Amino acid sequence: MTKASSIRLDATASLLRLRMFAVVAEEGSLTRAAVHLDSDVAALSRQISALEQQCGTRLFNRTGRGVSLSEAGLRIYPQVQALLAEASLLEETIRGQADVVRGSVTLVMMPSIAATLVGRVFTVLRDTHPDVHIKVMEGASGKVVEWLADGRADIGLLYRYKLPLPPGEEALATVDAHLVGPPGDRATANETVDFRALASVPLVLPSYPNGLRRELDSLARTAGIALTPLLESESLVLLKSLAMNHGLNVVLSVHAIEEELAAGKLQASRIVGPSVRSTISIAFGKAKSPGRAVELVSRSIRQLLTEVVHEPPLGRTS
Repeated sequence: MTKASSIRLDATASLLRLRMFAVVAEEGSLTRAAVHLDSDVAALSRQISALEQQCGTRLFNRTGRGVSLSEAGLRIYPQVQALLAEASLLEETIRGQADVVRGSVTLVMMPSIAATLVGRVFTVLRDTHPDVHIKVMEGASGKVVEWLADGRADIGLLYRYKLPLPPGEEALATVDAHLVGPPGDRATANETVDFRALASVPLVLPSYPNGLRRELDSLARTAGIALTPLLESESLVLLKSLAMNHGLNVVLSVHAIEEELAAGKLQASRIVGPSVRSTISIAFGKAKSPGRAVELVSRSIRQLLTEVVHEPPLGRTS
């Protein structure tokens, strides 16, 4: 096989094959990609093999768990995405439907943001822009940055605890962290809770290199206390379960638990003295310029996130 630097893509490589390449790269599996494309796995495999032959190099590494992009595949993936986006826009123009926004937009965000936002975005766009397809991926902040950088995601939302923001990010909202516990929990019985109280509650925290954990430990050092979590986890589902069912305390944005607050399954107190404040920022994929569908979805996110942050949480927080 030739090196990635010497790839020569034959001009006859069809957009269809490039589209197949992109979907296989996104799905990480020929089987899942075939379902996505409404194709046969064997036929899809033949098309990918033909594309690799045209390129003169292997584009995927085959493993027992699926496929992953090879060095050469990683090299051409951003350009293939850009080419497909341009082809899609050209097709819209030719059809005289440039006024109709269509396309696929991949969002990546932390689970605590997704729990609040994704359903609202889908509801708003479902009726007004049915040709816009949204794919959502969840991950810690490091993964969000990685997936934006390598072109796997179009829009990313992150919690940032330090200012100024990294280049290319835009602040959308500021939120306060809350100490969360089960109904009747003494530590979260009031509207606010002093930060120093976190040193004496049965605490569950995310593990390093999580941004919230770094911020909490930094504030703890300044306050002269030590935070000693009984458990460490970044799973939002697990954190909520531990608080609801096992009497433990967790630190979350109140909007990540709005359904549980409304149902009386959790209660929360805003942390003060000092507050634990974060900025929700938006960033865009580096591989290509945002298309019309990406711009549409980002506008919806800006509007909806502002509404979410400023509306009162469902249920009581203390």
